[in-house]
Amino acid sequence: MASLQFLAPSSSPLQSNRLMVRATSSTSPSVNQTMVAPDLSRLEPRVEEREGGYWVLKEKYREKINPQEKIKIEKEPMKFVTEGGIHELAKTPFEELEKAKLTKDDIDVRLKWLGLFHRRKNHYGRFMMRLKLPNGVTTSEQTRYLASVIRRYGKDGCADVTTRQNWQIRGVELPHVPEIMKGLNQVGLTSLQSGMDNVRNPVGNPLAGIDPLEIVDTRPYNDQLSRFITGNFKGNLAFTNLPRKWNVCVVGSHDLFEHPHINDLAYMPATKNGRFGFNLLVGGFFSPKRCAEAIPLDAWVSGEDVIPVCKAILEAYRDLGTRGNRQKTRMMWLIDELGVEGFRSEVVKRMPEQELERSSTEELVQKQWERRDLIGVHAQKQAGYSFVGLHIPVGRLQADDMDELAQIADEYGSGELRLTVEQNIIIPNVENSRVEALLKEALLRDRFSPTPPLLMKGLVACTGNQFCGQAIIETKARALKVTEEVERLVAVTKPVRMHWTGCPNTCAQVQVADIGFMGCMTRDENGKPCEGADVYLGGRIGSDSHLGDIYKKAVPCKDLVPLVVDILIERFGAVPREREEDGGD
Repeated sequence: MASLQFLAPSSSPLQSNRLMVRATSSTSPSVNQTMVAPDLSRLEPRVEEREGGYWVLKEKYREKINPQEKIKIEKEPMKFVTEGGIHELAKTPFEELEKAKLTKDDIDVRLKWLGLFHRRKNHYGRFMMRLKLPNGVTTSEQTRYLASVIRRYGKDGCADVTTRQNWQIRGVELPHVPEIMKGLNQVGLTSLQSGMDNVRNPVGNPLAGIDPLEIVDTRPYNDQLSRFITGNFKGNLAFTNLPRKWNVCVVGSHDLFEHPHINDLAYMPATKNGRFGFNLLVGGFFSPKRCAEAIPLDAWVSGEDVIPVCKAILEAYRDLGTRGNRQKTRMMWLIDELGVEGFRSEVVKRMPEQELERSSTEELVQKQWERRDLIGVHAQKQAGYSFVGLHIPVGRLQADDMDELAQIADEYGSGELRLTVEQNIIIPNVENSRVEALLKEALLRDRFSPTPPLLMKGLVACTGNQFCGQAIIETKARALKVTEEVERLVAVTKPVRMHWTGCPNTCAQVQVADIGFMGCMTRDENGKPCEGADVYLGGRIGSDSHLGDIYKKAVPCKDLVPLVVDILIERFGAVPREREEDGGD
């Protein structure tokens, strides 16, 4: 097969560039736009650097901090990496670790800095491991390795594609972690800094470099962001003690596949005076108590300053963010407090030359754009090649599935797989002459279809209470069951995005779905407690993105099918199957 050129921007994202400040400010109706009256004590950094490069909350700011902050003060989580503490922990019997609060906190909290999440409630003694997979690009070799890890755990082992273009593997046992981490390193993967108060996986265009309509190849930027954030996979101690988690994406197409409006920092392509760069959106997030769309920072950076401005924004958040109520510690709360201009000035202070240009009017993302479908066979920008988008039902895979996907990627493509935020997988770089043979593969016919039913195509689901202790309801199997039942009752003419999340943490992002289901406990018609869902409607993604609203609260799960049928008929033009079969309107 002919080699495909890796398309990179014209200059390195790590180079620095002198920037000039210009007047005018951005506007947003929901956030204070003015410069807040300066409170010098409030603008004093709340953390300080200690020997070894660790950042620690200052003594005078430790009153009324949340329990997670206390755990970080008691013991630096990253010492599991920098001082090899994970090896000692892995040798200690699990029962012994459970006896002391310090090591119990290691298991339940500090190991999240290594990407390890103990599933105490529903998978006791087992861990989910979350990786870093910038831009959602993975290789057949990496996929086979992950399959080999989960295979050893039998029915307890599986993998999920996440809503941040990432892999999560399940069933991991603590004694195996050092060996697994060594294996990850050998195939070019890491799990470092993928949980708790760290930067999450950088998201980009899943079609980067192969998209006929792309604005910019996002892979180089996200690779650099990931390496910067993780210190080249060794741990970047400058950003392992943030007030809360932090999400970043680089937008590369008009489709906004990256969902920029729900990220703490989104790079939006824009030119300025003949230079390519990005306008910045900041502060988007979901939480049980509040959901906020990202707003303009009124800032533009050249392609060379993607890393410096990320560093400056992270430092401002690390230094000044509050560390009390965990529901009020995401970055948007700090922006609210300081005002956009106040926050922006703190970012400027931390830029290399203490300068930051105002936003550009030369935005490259088209405002009116019909979002393209990633599932199925589509032409690449490289003549003679196609990419094939596969539907992975609710993102769940077993070891054999992953091995087969790796084999198919090698045989028909370039040994590469792309993960999407809709929990699906793309096989790129398939010669057009091989597409027909690929579509005949048993895996595509039996499990991961390139032509799924319309309602299945847009289905997304979080882990649910099968494994996650925070989830109130089961999501993945239920999402599939409800959708199958609805499909038997009505026919739709276009995809309808339905997202299921097991709790108010909304990992499945129900607020951006056409129809969203958030797990809750409710009562049935007899007054008995049962699993239910709050139903959201109207979430939008793409150029006219906005968050959905509550449509109906606390619907028993057993009553969801008729409710969804009614919604699809009334709002999405669905046709009852009986009428369709009778030839009615």
